Amino acid sequence: MPRGARLDALWTLHHVIVRGIEKRRIVNDVADRKNFVKRLAELYAETKTNIYAWALVTNHAHMLLRSSEIGLSGFMRRLLTGYAISYNRRHRRWGHLFQNRYKSIVCDEDAYFTKLVRYIHLNPLRAKLVKSLAQLDRYRWSGHGVIMGKIQCIGT
Repeated sequence: MPRGARLDALWTLHHVIVRGIEKRRIVNDVADRKNFVKRLAELYAETKTNIYAWALVTNHAHMLLRSSEIGLSGFMRRLLTGYAISYNRRHRRWGHLFQNRYKSIVCDEDAYFTKLVRYIHLNPLRAKLVKSLAQLDRYRWSGHGVIMGKIQCIGT
């Protein structure tokens, strides 16, 4: 059965989830994390795609974004393809890095916006990458610390 088309209307709010193939890592170290976040920041600036929340953990990433004129598919294709190619070169590996295609959930702004921002930014705490909210404030691989004013945005 063919997969259905995505709703990719201009200015639509999406909760996007991308996972590593077979639940494997998509980042191994600080250099990988910086690469991913730098690409995300550059695409944000270039495409004017609004990113309201994001979190990068070991084997997956979450983003809450509003599609721009490039569309969600164009934004994600550029982010994930560019990152996967550089990751594979750096780690001397071949093949897919990400499991299937990314998951995208269209969001009702009024009902879920604040809850989704909270959910996404608490992801590193749930994944036990940090042990407390104080540590989450300084976790560099999520937008939480930027919103809280504890760290500067990386990659811009």
